[in-house]
Amino acid sequence: MHVIKAADCRHMPWKNGLGETVEIAICPVGAGLDDFDWRASMARVDADGPFSAFKGVDRTLAVVDGEGLTLSIEGRASITLTKESEPLAFPGDVATSAVRVNGRVTDLNVMTRRGRFQHRMERVDFSGSVNINVDADVALLVCVTRGVRIKAQGRETRLATLDTLRLADASEQVQISAESAEARCYLIRLERC
Repeated sequence: MHVIKAADCRHMPWKNGLGETVEIAICPVGAGLDDFDWRASMARVDADGPFSAFKGVDRTLAVVDGEGLTLSIEGRASITLTKESEPLAFPGDVATSAVRVNGRVTDLNVMTRRGRFQHRMERVDFSGSVNINVDADVALLVCVTRGVRIKAQGRETRLATLDTLRLADASEQVQISAESAEARCYLIRLERC
């Protein structure tokens, strides 16, 4: 069990140079944008425009702050993602562009290289405490609201806003307790192919 503090995450330009991303975690450690097995990040979207293309990669996107994004994904009808939308999975190597609904947006993004890893992302909304079953080679729990307390692997820790908990070889139940009336986290499960 390892806490990744938001303040310690690496800031870097998007692959297409049109924005900035905050890299939460990448595998293998030190990999670049063209050779990772999996990568989790957050991006601040300040302008409308195209997404970076990632050949051989599947990705899932969720809006964590702002009014939302209307996505145009080649071969699909346009879709608007808001903070209340379920995470959206789509291929990272098809032409995709976004238009902000109203101003700046922050999104959470997970990408996996086909044939190496696969992933699932789910939104977890709760008040009080909730138990979730984590069954993955690697699991990331990203806190997007005020702090939460977590009991996992016989230990207890706290996540502040935008902190992430990383669990390796996790096949257990994790207890999350909200420090405010309501909380929201995203659970990302990563599995080797």
